[in-house]
Amino acid sequence: MEQVFQRFPGNPIDVDPKRDRPFYDRLHASADKTTLVESFIVPPRSGRAWPVKAGQICRLVVIEGPQVADFNAWNLHNPRERFWSARTRQLHAAHVTTYDRLWSSIPYLRPMATITSDTMAYGIDKDGGGAHDLLGSRCDPYSYKLITGQDADNTCHSNLTRAVAPYRLTELDVHDVLNIFQIVGLMRESNRCFFKPSPAKKGDHFEIFAEIDLLCAISTCPQGDLGAPVTGPNARDSAKRCFPLGIEIYQPQENLLAGWKSPEPAGYGSLHGMSRPEDP
Repeated sequence: MEQVFQRFPGNPIDVDPKRDRPFYDRLHASADKTTLVESFIVPPRSGRAWPVKAGQICRLVVIEGPQVADFNAWNLHNPRERFWSARTRQLHAAHVTTYDRLWSSIPYLRPMATITSDTMAYGIDKDGGGAHDLLGSRCDPYSYKLITGQDADNTCHSNLTRAVAPYRLTELDVHDVLNIFQIVGLMRESNRCFFKPSPAKKGDHFEIFAEIDLLCAISTCPQGDLGAPVTGPNARDSAKRCFPLGIEIYQPQENLLAGWKSPEPAGYGSLHGMSRPEDP
């Protein structure tokens, strides 16, 4: 078996162990050389959007109990460029961790952020489950209506929609997510997704370095740690398993960013084989 996108020395996809990793390791290790720009708490079962400037570090922190965060990201100045979960899954893996990157949609296709720290370091368990997955999408009111026949506004899609409204974005801008602190895998027999309760504990964090100016958003999932089904005969109320999450944004000292520059878009300039109307 071969990976979808083949690796080669010096490839632009991975964080090069010799060239790039020392830079990201230095950023994470130099907490005393960073300034806390902003911090806030996202309450349970809610959403929040916030900007992160290129060169800043953003950390999602477990502050009480295990809680899943559904994450979206856009170019702060151009929301048409947004996080592309499917391509990130193909370029890296179905579960992401330190040194993996979050890639943007075409026609831009560049790293929006690089993961610099993941204290869960969950790996892949005996059942094939892993943390911070790109397999599942966000819960949404349309699926609930389809399955249960009832309206439900308390979903990650709704939380994200409300969160980005102050930035003049709508639910059409909300997209497939990175499920931070979530444990998901594929059942070997049926190839269908399974969920396990998140083992995230107080103090755990997931940290990214912004490669471009970002608008980030999360929903503190109304399903909490995903420890129980919310539809079907075994459905249980998840309210008691829902917790807040902390957001911290840091600005590294200028010398820590020496040699780094924000990546340019992929630069494909063709017309996909089509000609302009004025071309012969």
